[in-house]
Amino acid sequence: MDTTTVAAFLAVDLLLVFTPGADWAYAISAGLSDRSLVPAVAGLIAGYAGYTLLALAGLVVIVASSATVLTTLTIAGAAYLMWLGWGVLRRPPIVGTSTEAIASSRGQIMLKGAGISGLNPKALLLYFSLFPQFIDPALDWPVAAQTGLLGTLHMTACALVYLAVGMLARSVLKTRPSAARAVTRVSGAMMIAIGGFLLVERLAG
Repeated sequence: MDTTTVAAFLAVDLLLVFTPGADWAYAISAGLSDRSLVPAVAGLIAGYAGYTLLALAGLVVIVASSATVLTTLTIAGAAYLMWLGWGVLRRPPIVGTSTEAIASSRGQIMLKGAGISGLNPKALLLYFSLFPQFIDPALDWPVAAQTGLLGTLHMTACALVYLAVGMLARSVLKTRPSAARAVTRVSGAMMIAIGGFLLVERLAG
């Protein structure tokens, strides 16, 4: 793939990654707890890694073309986001949580992150609608190699942006407990709102 195509993909992809959504909300929420940001972002990237593998296997086209599968995925993802959002509102993370408490739940934090990105139907559509625009079957590169490169670039962009968002939230809000609680509530509310929007959008359609 030539550098122009890669640069064009990155420009479009970064616009999408910089758009706040459920991933941002989770990164901010995790950033407010000591040592939970890295496993949270790792989980989010793991979800996208799953989509990259699906794209490599050619299953994205099959799934995206099935209304039943998309509806099921959307409902499951929307319900999961709303459940996580309610959990954040009910038990917001506390800045300065002990290392022992975080260490025992790192696996859960990572799994939640993978669930947020892995059950997000918008991610499926991103891989299905965006990637084909930058993949050229006529190139010397195999389609699988092009797909793998685009998937890797997307995951790298997500990792860098989400880590920056979480670290910024921690550094800015660490000495402002009331502001941290407010941002956490907003993050939880965002998860519920996004989940509700996806649910209504799919059921209405």
